[in-house]
Amino acid sequence: MSTTAIYPGTFDPITNGHTDIVGRATRMFDQVIVAVAGSTGKSTTFSTAERVALARAALAGISNVEVASFTGLMTAYAKQRGARVIVRGLRAVSDFEYEFQMASMNRQLYDEAETVFLTPAEHLSYISSSLVREIAVLGGDVTRFVHSAVNEALSAKRRS
Repeated sequence: MSTTAIYPGTFDPITNGHTDIVGRATRMFDQVIVAVAGSTGKSTTFSTAERVALARAALAGISNVEVASFTGLMTAYAKQRGARVIVRGLRAVSDFEYEFQMASMNRQLYDEAETVFLTPAEHLSYISSSLVREIAVLGGDVTRFVHSAVNEALSAKRRS
């Protein structure tokens, strides 16, 4: 039986920590859908289409990955796509409380799916999209934290 996992997020922008999680997930599951949230309460730097394109660029070398956008409830999208596993990344203990609450709610909304928590490699555990954006806006070098296409896109946003 083939297992499809979904890794949802805003990915604004996708970081090397995210790509590490995707790489780990692809070794565990037959297909991994990186689901870029189109409808989010967050104000994003990049449009949904830009975030999808950047994720595709960053994940181009990883097999059995699909990048797609979705709107509405992630659990409805996961069910529609036949994903029975929800992948979530944990960087630190501080992430756990929110992620645990989200996993419990997702179980109520889609009880056929299980949430799996993965941690990034230790040297990537401090990277977050918000920190990367802040460093880039202030003119800092983020090349160690993101794919080159993401770095270029952040530089272009800063110049505009």
